Amino acid sequence: MNRFTFVTLAMVALLAAALLVGRPFPALALIYVSVFTWFMDRLAALAAADHPGQEFPSGEGLSVLLGIVHFPLLFGGIWTIAASPVPVIDKVLIFFALSLFIGQVGNSNAHELIHRSPRWMRWLGIAVYSSFLFGHHASAHVRVHHFHAATPLDPNSARLGESYYAYTVRAWAGSFRRGLDAESRLRRRRSRGMHPYLVYAGLSVASLALAATLGGGKGILTLLLISGYAQTQLLLSDYVQHYGLQRGTLPSGRYEPMGPQHSWNAPHSFSAALMLNAPRHSDHHTHPSRPYPGLEIDRRDMPMLPYSLPVMAVIATLPPLWRKVMDSRAARWSGAAPVTKPQRRPDPAYG
Repeated sequence: MNRFTFVTLAMVALLAAALLVGRPFPALALIYVSVFTWFMDRLAALAAADHPGQEFPSGEGLSVLLGIVHFPLLFGGIWTIAASPVPVIDKVLIFFALSLFIGQVGNSNAHELIHRSPRWMRWLGIAVYSSFLFGHHASAHVRVHHFHAATPLDPNSARLGESYYAYTVRAWAGSFRRGLDAESRLRRRRSRGMHPYLVYAGLSVASLALAATLGGGKGILTLLLISGYAQTQLLLSDYVQHYGLQRGTLPSGRYEPMGPQHSWNAPHSFSAALMLNAPRHSDHHTHPSRPYPGLEIDRRDMPMLPYSLPVMAVIATLPPLWRKVMDSRAARWSGAAPVTKPQRRPDPAYG
C-alpha cells in the first residue's frame, strides 16, 4: 500500500466511522485532517523523494475509488447533519471534517480526474465538482487556467498585494465567465452534444434535489454550507499556489511559456499525500498529464512556500500576516517591487 492510499483512505475510514458509528470518530476525523496532518508534516523522516523517477504507478485506481466514495460521504454527511438524531456537537465536527476533506482531498482528486484522458474519468471528476456546486471549475481550470496562469488573463492567479477576500470574488466570477466563454467558442467551432455548463447546472440541481430528499430544507442548507466551505478551500489553494508570480512578456508581445518559477510549491510529505501531490504545483503545470505520484519538486528552481500548503491557506485568511510572509518572496521570484498597499484596481478583462 503506497503512502497516497494509506493517508487518503485513513481519512475516508474515519469519516465513514463518524457517520456510521458516531463518537469518538467525528472528533478524530477533524483532528486527522488538521492537527495530525500538521504534526506529521513536521517529521522530516517521512519526507517523500523530490524526484520519484520514471517508473511510478499511475494512481488511477485510488483516484477512481476516491471519486466514487465521495458521494456516499457527502450525502451521508448531509443526512447526518440535517436529519439524524446525533448530538449537535458531533454534527458540527462532521461538518468541518467533511468540508475539509472535500475541499482538500475531494477537490485534489477531482482535479486529477479531469486531467486524465479517459472520458469516463473526466466525467467522474465533473460529477464530483458538480456535487458541491462547482462544476464550472472543470472548464475554467482546463480551458483557462492552464493556458493563462500567472498572467492577468487568468482570474485564478492572485496579484501581488491582493487579499484573499478580494481575490475570491474576482476569481469565482471571473473563472465562471471565462470558462463559459471558452466552452462557447469551442462549441461554435465544433458544435456537438449539450453545452457543458448545462450539464454542470443539471448535475448541481440533482445534487440539491438529493439533499432535499435526505433532509428537506435543512438538507439543502447543509449542502450549500458544505459546498461554500469546500469551494473556499479550493480557492485558497489557487490563491496560495500562484500568488504574486507573473510570466514575463516576450519581444513578440506574447507571454513566456509557463515554467517552474511560476507556481508556489511545498515539499511537506504528509499533506502532499493527503492532497495527491497538489503542492507540487510547478511540475503539474509543466506536465499537466503527468499522474500525481510522479510529480517532481526542485527546491532550487521552483518557488517554495515557507510552510505546508494547508498552513499557508490559514495564513492567507489573515491578509496583514500573509503579506508580511509572502510579498517579499513573491517580489524576488517575479522581479517586481513589493507593493505598499493591496491592489484594488479591477482587471479590465473582468471588471
